[in-house]
Amino acid sequence: MILSRYIARRFLMTVTQVFMIFFGILMLIDMVEQLRRFSGNGVGLAEAARLSLMNVPETQYRILPLIFVIAAIALFLALARSSELVVVRAAGRSGLRFLVTPVLVALVIGTLAVAVMNPLVAATSKAYEDLRARYTAGGNSVLSVSDSGLWLRQGGSYGQTVIQATRANLDGTELFDVTFLTFGPEGVPVSRVEATSAQLTPGAWIVDGGKLWTLTDPNPELSAVQWPDGTRLPSDLTAERIRDSFGTPAAVPVWQLPSYIAGLERAGFSARSYRLWFQMELAQPLLLTAMVLVAAGFTMRHTRFGRTGIMVLYAILCGFALFFLRNFAQALGESGQIPIALAAWSPPVAAVLLALGLLLHLEDG
Repeated sequence: MILSRYIARRFLMTVTQVFMIFFGILMLIDMVEQLRRFSGNGVGLAEAARLSLMNVPETQYRILPLIFVIAAIALFLALARSSELVVVRAAGRSGLRFLVTPVLVALVIGTLAVAVMNPLVAATSKAYEDLRARYTAGGNSVLSVSDSGLWLRQGGSYGQTVIQATRANLDGTELFDVTFLTFGPEGVPVSRVEATSAQLTPGAWIVDGGKLWTLTDPNPELSAVQWPDGTRLPSDLTAERIRDSFGTPAAVPVWQLPSYIAGLERAGFSARSYRLWFQMELAQPLLLTAMVLVAAGFTMRHTRFGRTGIMVLYAILCGFALFFLRNFAQALGESGQIPIALAAWSPPVAAVLLALGLLLHLEDG
């Protein structure tokens, strides 16, 4: 028990050190990028640091598997150079039994990362997008999905229009059971249009089954006008703007993903990428465990055997290969080439099995 606590403490300290080193490097790189990107918007060093603090956590979270493989390599090399691995084996503890503690620590940290760090990263990413919108003319997202359906907003010389639809096609360019509520420049609602469907074309919505209420009239119901099919309603929206407003699945906290996925599907959108991301988040602790086992397979050996540098290189290359395989499987899963469960779980499961095979080959058990 004492030995297990010692190994767990050493591994936790190593992970923390590597994490902070990467955080510092990414902060410096991102600050330079923010200063370059917003050099014409009056952004100084303090504002760039604030933007980087909001943006770096997402990158740090994405490379967490690489941080773990490097931390595991550093731990096993340190234990080998101090001959602590030799002492552990001489005390009768096998290499596989020795690995139980680092594996459990990786599982615990991975679970905490998904449960705690993931929502924090989603919050900081949203804060970064809002802060960046203040320095650019791009504005905030034009799309939102909720229990009541799909919400869009568009602007123009006439003011702002809020659009609500019960459902839509996959890219949001065709809406069904849709309502257009237009606000004047002073923020007062001036008109309301309800339609059976509306299709987005360059510069306008083509409305079918529409009816217009002029809200500034004394009795809007008496002055309501039935629109003929094919009536054009001006719009500054494009299919690209609607698609870009979806953002990325990483911007949604993992605890909210199931309800968000249900909302997307009710609105008529494809939630495949979000379902895949949710499964990948559930598989994250197993992936971190695989990184520890991969590092152990190459570096949990005494330094007197030599070729330490080559083994470290092999471990790092295998870690990068597993990271690339995971991203490749994600791309295949998002495109529908392979099932979601296979794309999310096969890379970490395969890595764990291969690493265990290597360890069983090298260790006497």
